[in-house]
Amino acid sequence: MNWYLEVLNKYAVFSGRARREEYWMFLLINFVISIVLIFIDLLIGTFSPQTGVGLLEGLYSLAVLIPSIAVTVRRLHDTGRTGWWIFISLIPFIGWIVLLIFMVLDSEPGTNEYGPNPKGQEAIA
Repeated sequence: MNWYLEVLNKYAVFSGRARREEYWMFLLINFVISIVLIFIDLLIGTFSPQTGVGLLEGLYSLAVLIPSIAVTVRRLHDTGRTGWWIFISLIPFIGWIVLLIFMVLDSEPGTNEYGPNPKGQEAIA
């Protein structure tokens, strides 16, 4: 849960680097919260089958949109890529595969142009 809160604390920080663990834990917790909110939307009747989105889940998705983009950009920085690579996801299917590969790659060792390695000293050796 600390990784999730750390991403929210860096709400719109697009500089620096984010470890794999920070990125994937944020995505996992974000996914679980979304599923719970969809379930609550179904229970209270605010889920719209036409749009496939409920009121609570929709509001939550809007609230975490900027932190999601920011942590993705920081994750790209950690692999030594510019944040503009996020736009490759606009290419159907292939773009998402390429972005997924970038997200699972290990950190660039040492300091890069985006800052020091967030793993600390053990990653330099």
